[in-house]
Amino acid sequence: MTTLIPLYDALDALGDAGTMGRHEGIVPLDAVVGSAARAQDFDEDFGLTNPALRGRRDGLAAMLRAGEPLGPVDLVQLGELYFVRDGHHRVSAAKTLGWDSLPARVTRVCTVAYAMCCLRRSHLPSKAAERRFLERVPLPDDVRRDLWLDAPADWARLADSAEAWAHRTRGSRCGPATVSDLAAAWWRDEVVPVLDRLRPRVTPDLRDVEVYVTALAARDRLGTLDWPEDLDELLATNRRS
Repeated sequence: MTTLIPLYDALDALGDAGTMGRHEGIVPLDAVVGSAARAQDFDEDFGLTNPALRGRRDGLAAMLRAGEPLGPVDLVQLGELYFVRDGHHRVSAAKTLGWDSLPARVTRVCTVAYAMCCLRRSHLPSKAAERRFLERVPLPDDVRRDLWLDAPADWARLADSAEAWAHRTRGSRCGPATVSDLAAAWWRDEVVPVLDRLRPRVTPDLRDVEVYVTALAARDRLGTLDWPEDLDELLATNRRS
């Protein structure tokens, strides 16, 4: 049985970059995946793991069914996901009734690594490695939102490669460059051209960073810093072997 994601485990993995404000709105229940303090009392679908809570949950379900107002739940938002601070039983009751949303007060917290809607507890080690990568290679926000790798070790390989590229190219740039400038330049001038070459030959469900890290592994096996002319053929051969 998989329980909810503890909020502070998620923040440790993703990196807390500060609170971005509060708002009220209607929140989809499928995006509520964690808890600030009661992760062990509910499974990942907000079913009860603690039988002692059933009476309260069922009582709230009856009130919701009767149309009685219960007030908004209190949530923390990380990226596309929400974590309950107050209102666990109301979320559980609403899901028991088949509801797909609830009114909520939401505190939005910005994170270093982006929390996609598909993130689950088992993904936290890879997201922690991604956060460490982004602390070394601070890519722009629009790039961060689509980053995903399954293997934590791939993030270290990527960071080493990006920093080596920045070191090699630093001397050819005019004026001082910040780490963020170099990270954006690495993605624009190094990663995107490789993606442009390979996109027609790779499966469309791979994210950009997955395509690039696969190409990087193939280049590393050749022991060179230059991209081979037959890179697309090399990747096809590696996939068949």
